[in-house]
Amino acid sequence: MSQTNTTTAAATPAFEHLHAAHCESGVMANMLRHHGVPMTESLAFGLASGLAFAYLPFVKLSGLPLISYRMPPRAIIKGLLAPLGARFRFQTFATPEAGQQRLDELLARGQSVGLQTSVYWLPYFPPDMRFHFNAHNLLVYGKEGDEYLISDPVFETPMRCSAADLARARFAKGALAPRGLMYWPEAIARKAPTPDAVLRAIRTNARRLRAPIPLIGVRGMRMLAGKLEKLPPGEPFTVAYIGHLVRMQEEIGTGGAGFRFIYAAFLQEAAQITGRDVLRSFSDRLTAIGDDWRAFALKAARMVKGREAVDPPALAALLRQQAAQEDAFFAELGRAAR
Repeated sequence: MSQTNTTTAAATPAFEHLHAAHCESGVMANMLRHHGVPMTESLAFGLASGLAFAYLPFVKLSGLPLISYRMPPRAIIKGLLAPLGARFRFQTFATPEAGQQRLDELLARGQSVGLQTSVYWLPYFPPDMRFHFNAHNLLVYGKEGDEYLISDPVFETPMRCSAADLARARFAKGALAPRGLMYWPEAIARKAPTPDAVLRAIRTNARRLRAPIPLIGVRGMRMLAGKLEKLPPGEPFTVAYIGHLVRMQEEIGTGGAGFRFIYAAFLQEAAQITGRDVLRSFSDRLTAIGDDWRAFALKAARMVKGREAVDPPALAALLRQQAAQEDAFFAELGRAAR
């Protein structure tokens, strides 16, 4: 893997880069602002009903189950289309050469382009942050020589990446392989969401977290708790499994707590857009729930590092408490958004 071309690019007058907590919602907020839509990351995330929980034991990352705290890749992008009356173009490619040619064509026309990539092959990521995760979104807004100018929202400043490294990141193999996916807006009819669209998005998210499906929402949390409490405390696999929970929650994207904080910020904006001040109190409650997710991750991390005894049932009990809190919270939130 090349270690070159990691210098920061100066932001061009044609594009404003803003730092965000999560890649997909950050890319969409930056892209929509570039096209004249006043959009924050939290509004993009909430309007797309991006909050979720999923325990997917049949999807493996390094041999361990996928645990997600947001909707799948592209869900935030696609979830913003209807509220804004927008039309986006999505393209994948059979070869890296075809993907690069199309990207260069669009950039030459002045079009900024969203890409799905692998974190592992992006050389501007510090080595200790690179791992095989194929659903990292970034935005390309220009090219100078052999280097692409990149607005990666999880970094504070724009970055540069060589054509070879970017091609490798776009066409990585494995779970959630991006296949060179790129996307950009072709039309945006509305510059701001209506109050009805905001309330509808809240109701959708509330239903999803309480869906009667075992693997998702609060039922997914309870199923994971059941798996967790059965792990034998003295086995290396148990420590690896608990460490995996911490990584999935706090290192991939913004994780369990971070996504709750983003959605809490959205509820503040939703209160202003809809005129329903009660949503501000829900924002405060969800922030507290996010703090409890952080406490869960901290306890798990202490067990992994040997600072506490490995106790899977204790973690399972905390996870069930989180499920109970979110079950009650989203039931009430859904009613408040009617």
